[in-house]
Amino acid sequence: MKIRHATDPGQIPGFDTDALRSRFLVEDLFGSDITMVYSHEDRIVIGGVRPSGAPVPLESDEPLGADHFLARREVGVVNVGTDPGTVTVDGAEYELGVKEVLYVGRGSREVSFAGSGGAAFYLVSTPAHATYPTRKGTLADAAPIHLGEQRSSNERTIYKFIHADGIQSCQLVLGITELAAGSMWNTMPAHVHGRRTEVYLYFGLDASDRVVHLMGRPDQTRNLIVADRQAVISPSWSIHCGFGTGDYAFVWAMGGENIDYADVEPYPITELR
Repeated sequence: MKIRHATDPGQIPGFDTDALRSRFLVEDLFGSDITMVYSHEDRIVIGGVRPSGAPVPLESDEPLGADHFLARREVGVVNVGTDPGTVTVDGAEYELGVKEVLYVGRGSREVSFAGSGGAAFYLVSTPAHATYPTRKGTLADAAPIHLGEQRSSNERTIYKFIHADGIQSCQLVLGITELAAGSMWNTMPAHVHGRRTEVYLYFGLDASDRVVHLMGRPDQTRNLIVADRQAVISPSWSIHCGFGTGDYAFVWAMGGENIDYADVEPYPITELR
C-alpha cells in the first residue's frame, strides 16, 4: 500500500510538474491483481484490481492498523472495465457489470474479486464509525441527472449511487459522470468542498486521448495531464474540473465531514486565475 501525504496549498507555487504529479496523480492503479494507495487527505484509500487468475482478496496493510481491511472502514467498488466481474463478500457473490457499483459496509471480513478478460474494479474506501448493509447499484437505480448543454461543451449525465438519498453509507459519497458525445468539460463551474476530499478516476479514454484536469486554489490554478484509468486526489482546498480531447467518463468519490452532495463552494471560470 503506497502512501500519499497531505499537502498544504502554500506549497503548490513551488511545485514543478513532476512534484505536482507525484502528490496528486495516481498513474498506475491497474497493473496486475491489486494496487492500493493510502492518502492522508481525509484518510481515503483508493485501489485498482485486475483479476488475472485466482480470486484477488482485499487485505489489510500496515497503514490501516487492523486485522482486516473493513474493520473500521467502508468501501465502494466500481467496475470500470469492459467485461463483467464478481465481488464476493463474506460468501455472497455480486456480479458487477460495466459501470455498476457495490457498496460494502464496515465489518465485512472476507472480500475478493474475480473476473476474466476486461473486468477492472476501482475501489474507494473511507473510515467508518457506523455499519450499513452491502448493496449493489446499477445505472438504472441511480436516478440520472442531466446537466449542461452542447453550446457550452458540458452536456453530461450524473449518476449518484452512494449518497444521502441512495445507497446509505457512513461518509462515502460516490457516483459516475458520463459526458455526451462532443462535450469536453466535466464539471462547470469548478468548485471546492471545504469539508471533504474528492477523488476523480477518469476512464473510457482512448489511448491517444487525455484529460486536462484543473486543480489548485482558485487564484493559483495548476493542471495535470491525465490518461485513461488514472486518478486525481483533490484536497478540500482545491478546485476540480477538466476537459478532454475525446469521449470519457469519470468516477467521483468524496469523504470527509458530511455526505451532503450539495455542500460545495462554486467558482465561475471568470474568477479563476
